[in-house]
Amino acid sequence: MRGNRQRWTSRPVAGSGLALLLVALSACRVGPTYKRPDAPSAPAFKEQPPPEFKEAGDWKQAQPSDGQLKGKWWELYNDPVLNGLEEQVSISNQNLAQAEAQYREARTAVLTARAGLFPAAGVSSSISETRSGTIGTNATGGIVSAGTSHTSYTLPLSASWDLDLWGSIRRGMTAAAATAQASAAQLENLRLLYQSELAQDYFQLHGTDSDVDLLDRTAKSYQEYVVLTRNRFAGGVASDLDVAQAEAQLYATQALMQDLGVIRAQLEHAIAVLTGKPPAAVTIGAQVLKNPPPVFPVAVPSILLERRPDIANAERTMAAANEQIGITQAAFYPTLSLSAELGLQSLSIAKWFTGPSRFFAVGPALAETLFDAGRRRAAVAGAQAAYDATVAAYRQSVLNAFEQVEDELAALRILAEESVTATDSVNAANRALDVSTAQYKAGTTSYLAVITAQATALAAERTAIDLLTRRLVASVVLIQASGGGWDATQLPGKRDLTAGK
Repeated sequence: MRGNRQRWTSRPVAGSGLALLLVALSACRVGPTYKRPDAPSAPAFKEQPPPEFKEAGDWKQAQPSDGQLKGKWWELYNDPVLNGLEEQVSISNQNLAQAEAQYREARTAVLTARAGLFPAAGVSSSISETRSGTIGTNATGGIVSAGTSHTSYTLPLSASWDLDLWGSIRRGMTAAAATAQASAAQLENLRLLYQSELAQDYFQLHGTDSDVDLLDRTAKSYQEYVVLTRNRFAGGVASDLDVAQAEAQLYATQALMQDLGVIRAQLEHAIAVLTGKPPAAVTIGAQVLKNPPPVFPVAVPSILLERRPDIANAERTMAAANEQIGITQAAFYPTLSLSAELGLQSLSIAKWFTGPSRFFAVGPALAETLFDAGRRRAAVAGAQAAYDATVAAYRQSVLNAFEQVEDELAALRILAEESVTATDSVNAANRALDVSTAQYKAGTTSYLAVITAQATALAAERTAIDLLTRRLVASVVLIQASGGGWDATQLPGKRDLTAGK
């Protein structure tokens, strides 16, 4: 529609009615309303607390308002070196940096989806030249051509708006927000995972230090036995077999101590990478493990669902899948779009702003798919199946969380009880070594009895060290299984995501 005096006039009653109709239609939303499905749960955990929790008098399954783990959980271990290493995970770990960038990318997808609720406008300019003419003959019979050419200058401004009649755009925005929340939960889950992995490596490293310290002390003791057997052999009261056995015992212990250096180096390198540094940049001093795991509260199963970032990730993924069902169902309904175009067109730029150069066009477009050979129905069925898969994944993540907590509670309880037995074993083995050594010196027993007692005592002490290391590692895994002090309220809200905050 073009002209120099045409105007777009509106009638108040009709215009108001159209506006009300559009508002009413835009409030429609097809598809299921999301409600978090039920997940398996129990009123309490099956496993009982380890003995030290009971002795401390602090054990209870924490309720929502109890003093659950918060923030820097690793400070429970009162180790300044561990504290410093853990702080570096959030700062320098490259896997976390990647996950954080993916979360920021997911946030931008929310704003992209939100933009679909608003009209889009654009402007473009063009210059075109056309020529028209005729071909004829002159008086002498020659062929001549004549014609005219003109250049057209156009500057149109266009706008379009796809009305969200059935809520597909709003559902897309909700799905994008849920996906961004899932990404945020995944970021926190990875953070907790790497922090936990670092603490486990740290305690295993110092468990190795404890083994090295034990083997070093044992080797010094065995050196004294080598001197003893050599002296007895020189005095004619012992055979060279005793000397060879003593030396073999010493060298085997020294070789075992040297071999532990490989394990320690690998653990130190792993810790360096977790902190975002090359292995050459991190050196951790040797330290012998002495203290048992700290006491801390554990949430009841129903509260655990709110404190595990991996469960939150599965739940938000499920919410996003629910929105996809509504999006596919909206394809069964007609789409309505409004478009408008206005601009300037003239054979001369100087005449752009004169009346005849102006033009405009406006109108709605309604579209409906009449036949698609079952494509839309298949899309809905596929979206429903995808949602069902996320429900199963969510419930499985809950079961996995309960299993992990139960496993570590059982480990802490059993290992604590075993540690008491191991201590008794160490005392008995050392007593047997003292007795066999005295008997050997008195000549009432062979050196084989001493070697047997030495091997038994060393094995008992290494078992005690291994149990303490495993208890500390199990406590870290239990903290991880309990969410490490995180809870779902720390996820970004949909309103903040759509506002770009």
